[in-house]
Amino acid sequence: MNKLYEKTNAASYYITQGSVNSPKGFRAGGFHCGIKRKRPDLAWLYSEVPANAAAVYTTNQFQAAPITVTKESISIDKQLQGMIINSGNANAYTGEKGLEQAYLMRKWYAEKVGTKEHLVGVSSTGVIGEPLPIEKIRNGIANISVEQEDIINFEKAILTTDTFTKHVCVKVEINGTEITIAGAAKGSGMIHPNMATMLSFITTDADIEQESLQYALSNIINDTFNMITVDGDTSTNDMVVAMANGMAENEQLSVNNPYWDQFYEAFTYVCQSLAKYIAKDGEGATKLVEVKVTGAKTKEDAKTLSKTVIGSNLVKTAIFGADANWGRIINAIGYSGVKVDPMSISIALGSITVVHNGVPVDFSEEEATQYMKESDPVQIFVALQDGNDEAIAWGCDLTYDYVKINASYRT
Repeated sequence: MNKLYEKTNAASYYITQGSVNSPKGFRAGGFHCGIKRKRPDLAWLYSEVPANAAAVYTTNQFQAAPITVTKESISIDKQLQGMIINSGNANAYTGEKGLEQAYLMRKWYAEKVGTKEHLVGVSSTGVIGEPLPIEKIRNGIANISVEQEDIINFEKAILTTDTFTKHVCVKVEINGTEITIAGAAKGSGMIHPNMATMLSFITTDADIEQESLQYALSNIINDTFNMITVDGDTSTNDMVVAMANGMAENEQLSVNNPYWDQFYEAFTYVCQSLAKYIAKDGEGATKLVEVKVTGAKTKEDAKTLSKTVIGSNLVKTAIFGADANWGRIINAIGYSGVKVDPMSISIALGSITVVHNGVPVDFSEEEATQYMKESDPVQIFVALQDGNDEAIAWGCDLTYDYVKINASYRT
């Protein structure tokens, strides 16, 4: 394990190999049930004991049926013991039939693993507006065995147009007890706050009060998953679900616990890592882009500016072409809606300053082009002189392949 972070008088957290089945008591698997032609398309997540649960959902007003079901499940006891997930079909905008089928997925999986229906969440991703092939899913659920884990196919089964699986795992020692926090995610296109088009599942064996878990997730989301954008579209199915089963047997954590900061920092790292993986894997993307705004009057101003720059198609295409056209960054700042003094702005591409205090700076075009071609992430720094707040947003370049992928998404 590589030590990543250490805080004075606090435990260190470490990056380690693992995924959602790494925390004690969690298991996961996936396989092909026939929704897609060949690739894995049905995934399951299971905890040996009911886990305190928290979730955040898409802000799209057309929320898919699985979101309705998962919201209801968590609302009853604030716990989950399992998730059943399919890809290839979003079960979104499918009316009462789609809702009925989402409930059936919950019922069948609960029966299969021997738990109460309301302790199961449901998640789907894929094409919107098409009927769910429910019999294929029913047959798939019937073949699940929680004793036969397959984390590789779990991570593959939740993907759509993603080009790689996304997972992260950290360990942190809190008051003498080691706890594990891990996550897996999917997301590639239709990515835009709030939230991105994505599914993310986070597990931990920490004993943590449910209200504090929800508080942590809701707040961390704002600086991680809600700070990524690929194409400006917000999906109907996005959700982030966190489950904490307490099997590490630590002293229960809450916002008032003296060790809360250690958990929060490690949890933040997991969410931020997954968010950056999603941004990096934007459809057709060749590189991750990071925009950091400093010196803003308010946190909200910094977030708005960073997300506006990262979301600009002109900025994204310039990065794809390795063109240091900083005028496109200025343009995005100008239409962001945030009032800034033009003479207080400085901009840099990595370590290459292109604007200082509102004045263009001579720089080597060759050096800038080389930086944009070779660096991953490409970093854009925007410094203001209006205050002390800052924010970071993540995205990707915009390429020919993005159009190609989305022009034939259903075929």
